[in-house]
Amino acid sequence: MNITPILKENNPEIARVIRTVLEEFNVNKPGTVYTDPTTGELYELFESEAKSMYWVVEIEGEIVGGAGIFPTKGLDANCVELVKLYLLKKHRGKGIGEELMRMCIVEAENMLYNKIYLETLPELHNAIGLYEKMGFHKLDKPLGDSGHFACDLWMIKEI
Repeated sequence: MNITPILKENNPEIARVIRTVLEEFNVNKPGTVYTDPTTGELYELFESEAKSMYWVVEIEGEIVGGAGIFPTKGLDANCVELVKLYLLKKHRGKGIGEELMRMCIVEAENMLYNKIYLETLPELHNAIGLYEKMGFHKLDKPLGDSGHFACDLWMIKEI
């Protein structure tokens, strides 16, 4: 397994992973990253933002997941969003998601953020368990302006 910063050539593969996972949970709908126009251009999105980072997971030559941090519009300057944490089904439950989250937390600390925010959907219950295990707690309302209006579960972690 290799976890590396996203490259331009990873765009189609990570977009496929993200959309495959959302289809698996029947949440491939407007207002999610499924229809977000930046999903197919993650390299460019993260390259354009100084205090952001996105990693992809490669196993046996295949991109199987990824995660990142991004200073979403409308968040406090000391808060970053955990974004686009997705893993293909056959690679879940092996600690990969937890490792990606640890990398995101460490990078957020290195970039001098002191909070990490995320948005998700109740259907992604396995991910919610991981978020709680990693110290995130639920919020009553969204923060920032991600444009993902279908996400109706919001969480935050102090770091």
